[in-house]
Amino acid sequence: MQPMGYKIRFSTAFMGVMAGYLANLGIPRSGEVLRGATAATYENIPFQKAFGTIIAERAVDVVVVLIIVTIAILMQTQELYLLFDKYDINPWLSLLGIIVLILIGVFTLIFIKKSDWFIFIKIKKFTTGILEGVKSVFHMKKTGAFIAHTIFIWGMYISMFFILKFAFTEMYDLSFSTMLAAFVVGSFSMSITSGGLGVYPVAVGATLALFGVSNEVGEAFGWTDWGLQTALTVVIGGLSLLLLPLLKRKED
Repeated sequence: MQPMGYKIRFSTAFMGVMAGYLANLGIPRSGEVLRGATAATYENIPFQKAFGTIIAERAVDVVVVLIIVTIAILMQTQELYLLFDKYDINPWLSLLGIIVLILIGVFTLIFIKKSDWFIFIKIKKFTTGILEGVKSVFHMKKTGAFIAHTIFIWGMYISMFFILKFAFTEMYDLSFSTMLAAFVVGSFSMSITSGGLGVYPVAVGATLALFGVSNEVGEAFGWTDWGLQTALTVVIGGLSLLLLPLLKRKED
């Protein structure tokens, strides 16, 4: 947001993200809207500009996911395709759909910005702000730090998934490539239901079963991983929703 002349406090940014994660458990992608609303409410940053930066951030995440999926498929090609076929998951189609939606959204914003139609004039200011937010990613003063943090976040996400295997004796000897395959399948299964409830553990367990892990242990691993993430999101996200208004009231 700095290239647009705005600065957001760490406390607001952190709690906005965590509250957004909580919202996504109920309504997928509603968390992004909530993050933009949080920046607008507590930092006086125009919603459309804040939302534009979130769109840019998500676009970068899509690129990272593409890289992770490619690496996983190269490492475990046959096993992953068996799982994708079993659960009717087409990772390339899913990612392509996300990219197409992003491109349609950007081109729609550009069209509205340049249009002289009366119906679009009133919303032109709003869409111009979103475009400004999207383009801000190309004008950041700390681009290297942004890329480094993005890699770090995804690295920690994968590491959390990998380290959890040591809680299950049967999974001690599983390789990184095996766990990465399960991570990818589990990540795509999250899109089937809100927060992956019920689907994520089964998909992860089925992937691990291809590598000799029993269904009981595989699904137990999936439920443990899903449960820890969800519990953390509910607790910290819930606290964030409670503390954000108090922070604003204290300032007033």
